[in-house]
Amino acid sequence: MLQELYQPHPEIAQNAAIKSMEEYHALMAKANEDYEGFWGDYAREKIDWFKPFDTVLNESEAPFYKWFEGGELNVAYQCLGRHLATKKNKAAIIFEGDNGDQRVLTYRELYYEVNKTANMFRNQFDIKKGDRVVLYMPMIPEAAISMLACAKLGAIHSVVFGGFSAEALRDRIIDAEAKLVVTADGAFRKGQPYMLKPVVDEALSYGCECVKNVCVVERNGEEIHWEAGRDYAYLELIKNESVKCEPEIVESEHPLFLLYTSGSTGKPKGVQHSSAGYILWAQMTMEWVFDLKENDTYWCTADVGWITGHTYIVYGPLAAGATTVMFEGVPTYPDAGRCWKMVEEYQINQFYTAPTAIRLLHKMGEDEPDKYDLSSLRILGTVGEPIDPPAWKWYYEKIGDSKCAIVDTYWQTETGGHVITPLPGATPIKPACATLPLPGIIAKVLDAEGKPAAPGEQGLMCITKPWPSMIRNIWGDPQRFVKSYFGDCSVDGKAVYFTGDGAIVDENGYITITGRTDDVINVSGHRMGTAEVEAAIKKHPNVAAVAVVGKPHPIKGEGIFAYVVLKSEDTIAEEMSMVQEINEVIKKEIGAIALCDSMIFVPDLPKTRSGKIMRRILRALARGEEITQDTSTLEDPSIVERIKNCCKSAGI
Repeated sequence: MLQELYQPHPEIAQNAAIKSMEEYHALMAKANEDYEGFWGDYAREKIDWFKPFDTVLNESEAPFYKWFEGGELNVAYQCLGRHLATKKNKAAIIFEGDNGDQRVLTYRELYYEVNKTANMFRNQFDIKKGDRVVLYMPMIPEAAISMLACAKLGAIHSVVFGGFSAEALRDRIIDAEAKLVVTADGAFRKGQPYMLKPVVDEALSYGCECVKNVCVVERNGEEIHWEAGRDYAYLELIKNESVKCEPEIVESEHPLFLLYTSGSTGKPKGVQHSSAGYILWAQMTMEWVFDLKENDTYWCTADVGWITGHTYIVYGPLAAGATTVMFEGVPTYPDAGRCWKMVEEYQINQFYTAPTAIRLLHKMGEDEPDKYDLSSLRILGTVGEPIDPPAWKWYYEKIGDSKCAIVDTYWQTETGGHVITPLPGATPIKPACATLPLPGIIAKVLDAEGKPAAPGEQGLMCITKPWPSMIRNIWGDPQRFVKSYFGDCSVDGKAVYFTGDGAIVDENGYITITGRTDDVINVSGHRMGTAEVEAAIKKHPNVAAVAVVGKPHPIKGEGIFAYVVLKSEDTIAEEMSMVQEINEVIKKEIGAIALCDSMIFVPDLPKTRSGKIMRRILRALARGEEITQDTSTLEDPSIVERIKNCCKSAGI
């Protein structure tokens, strides 16, 4: 375990937005002394308002907080229109396709494309302020263009990750009551075309009456079905649209987007984000955490189907006036040098990826970085899960040449942007540790009574004051919103935001995230609800009962482990085919991202007399740990030993 502290590199500290721990503590003190003044000053400085706000924070309906009331803005204008005076010829998006396609859009060109798309959405599909638009897109510029076109019109977009199944897509379309779906025929992955439009066709074949039209970007040229009167070609419709489009002025709290995330119950949650608070923090964290400079080229390897792609590929970089790279492919194709080749070619200054990708690149090409010039790199970021010390060390030494700052960022879909992370010019870095809350984020590790946890003691990761970019609601389900995020922790009788993660704080205030405390598994940085996976498995006709837990995985961080009770007594050979069949059901219901890495068939599950499954016992068994829980309260205490024997037989 790496225990030493790594001091910021002097050259980075000298030019950073926050240059020292003294500056950091001064900002934290300002936020503590005058919280509303702190945020109000930044909002006035960073956002180009059409009408200034008159109230910084309205807590009268807590936890339904309202920020910057009275203010009016347009997020697409914040990202594009306001930059034209000074950055019109600067690269806004650099696109690299899986197949080597390259495309550069300047701020002026992107502005024109967004305006034409917004006009097309409005003129051809009657999209207006408040309408929902679902985007089921590959990583191509039209995905970002469509997001920004929705923002231009005040429409609310909901991006669905292109790896999700037709069923998962359908559920999200219906919940959002989307009027329009924007998709592509398909895209490329590992040199081969894959398809998206057929998934949309399947999703719309049952129960999506709200959808009036489908707009299709032709990317890979494969044959697709076109439904007359419903499906339209993006490139055909956009040809005659004007490059001029006045932005729809919206109030600060107007929803910018919905993004569905897995919860501990089966139904995905439509996380709702506002316009002003979200874009403010997206821009501020880009400037603080990634130390953006005018001529930097910044690359985040995420997909726009996740919050990381929203905040740190599209909205944050463009609001900050940066050059952002969009990459369609995978880091290991055509070989493990793909990322490092791109860093050299585009002279990347900030590289932001998941620990899963770092572990994979380390495993597949430990010395591959030596073949490329990576000297342009200044900031290395990680996202989605805590990074393990061996991966951190390789990332720091081999990729960063022991000179780059590593920002191990902790945040969630619900937080909108980073909340705990090192600052590259200020924070002494403790490997595999998220370190300290950002200025303005009042984050505490609390015990079950709402008191600060003692150093070294496991506690609950909470944020005790509202902040501008926080989730505003769960779409259409305010009760679930309150229960999900404000039902577990309170300080002095006031409910505070609980992230759902456990954490440990050390004597210096450094915070280490220890993982989920609820039934959510973090697979390659993506949260999968156990209930959602279990519901899919139960659709197999021979499954009587199932329990899903997380198990450490050398590449993904956490893998999905399923305990399955079958209706019939099958032979070992039949069980082997059952594993394939069950994973096929999961793939159909959710997508390949939720496939089980391990599956064993057991006679029953450990349940209390009231019928509750004791997942802590199953987690311990999956990890080969000793059972420390009291099993006397189980309906059948002997089942634990029998499951243990099943694990042994399976070599677990």
